[in-house]
Amino acid sequence: MALPQPAARFERADFFAWEAEQPMKHDYVAGEVFAQAGARQDHVVVALNIAASLRQKLRGTPCRAYISDMQLEVVQADAVFYPDVMVSCHPEDLAAERVLHHPRVIIEVLSDSTAYDRGAKFAAVRMLDSLQEYALVDPGRRSVEIFRRLPSNDWLLATGDSARGLVLAALELEIGLDEVFEDVGA
Repeated sequence: MALPQPAARFERADFFAWEAEQPMKHDYVAGEVFAQAGARQDHVVVALNIAASLRQKLRGTPCRAYISDMQLEVVQADAVFYPDVMVSCHPEDLAAERVLHHPRVIIEVLSDSTAYDRGAKFAAVRMLDSLQEYALVDPGRRSVEIFRRLPSNDWLLATGDSARGLVLAALELEIGLDEVFEDVGA
């Protein structure tokens, strides 16, 4: 009886070279590679709503919004992800061609990978000193959860702000729930 072949393991540098040639996106965690599935329409609409609003609200600031085609490398976790939306104000990121290292805000639109976004991915990105807020947006429930880094380096779920919409204190801006979920389920 034939046994399944073990999955290929990559070093991060090798992964970047391999990933650049692939027709679909992959996350990388400690040598393992995970294919990303296509997103449902509500997921795409919400991510676009957020990114478009951020782009407009960030005009004239040193910050820039990025969508899910930009990679995020978390060296401390030996991981590479494609967050749905990121905002960085760091000069190195603003000059980067494909990979960011210093996001101030990450926003994930939840889908079937909810446990991953809440668990392993959140644990990895929390290692980034630059990250001040991590938001989870659920199109099915039309809800937002905003986690903020405290001066103690602990993370707080900002329930009051989450009820109002995507309130990003680190960027001094707010996107209301109606704007976040515009055209969802339409």
